Amino acid sequence: MISNEALAVTCGIGSAVTWGAGDFSGGFASRKGNLLGVILISQFIGGMILAGIALFISETIPPGESLIYGALAGIFGNIGLISLYRGLAQGRMGIVAPLSAVLTALVPIGFTALYKGLPSITQALGFACFMVAVWLLSSAEAGFRMSRNEFFLSFAAGLGFGLFFIFIDQANDLAVFWPLVGARVASVSLLLFFILMRGKTAMPLTGQWILIGITGILDAAGNAFFSLAAHLGRLDISAVLGSLYPAATVILAWFFLKERLRRQQWAGVAMAFLALFLISV
Repeated sequence: MISNEALAVTCGIGSAVTWGAGDFSGGFASRKGNLLGVILISQFIGGMILAGIALFISETIPPGESLIYGALAGIFGNIGLISLYRGLAQGRMGIVAPLSAVLTALVPIGFTALYKGLPSITQALGFACFMVAVWLLSSAEAGFRMSRNEFFLSFAAGLGFGLFFIFIDQANDLAVFWPLVGARVASVSLLLFFILMRGKTAMPLTGQWILIGITGILDAAGNAFFSLAAHLGRLDISAVLGSLYPAATVILAWFFLKERLRRQQWAGVAMAFLALFLISV
């Protein structure tokens, strides 16, 4: 029989794969423009899927406190998403992407260490390998003179995603899918408010809909996998595994778009597998 720890690691890896694939499809869809429309519709589609799963399995609606935690997760996750995409648009991807991913993991690592104790030495080494892996996978810049804008947007993205991890972990004690639905309701509402305040249309272009649908499905799957991982195991391990999503994005770009992987990115893939091994043992 598979232990809860092994299932948690499996779900954590699943969240990284599906989130990375979702970022790939979402980024590909966003090349045609209307980024906020892509995010809004994909979030709505993912929310409908999660609600459908919750109804299909007859999951009991948890108390209001869990739904509130889920809504807070959605709000902070949205802040992280907007900050990340703005940072990628205004700054250097090779700095913003890896720094925000590392900060995303550090927030729940610190939270878990404070309330549940430190991880084992082997797992701590795995965390260190993870940080190196994310940086190698994402970094494409030769220089590292970080601007103030790059730092603050990376920090906001990492803090937002990290708090998303923490609040979803707090919300999923009694249910897995309904708190994620609450997160999507809050996320979509915040995005709609933001779009209405800007006075711009959110309707995607004709050629974007299939990719947006794929993005919504994959992002919903990533959220579900992460929530299950955090429910079954330690939050810090689940967060570290989920934050390895750049590996999936990079590999898919190499396979489908024929983007060349630099030597340090191949080293990052190898380091990511080493991190997975150390965290899993």
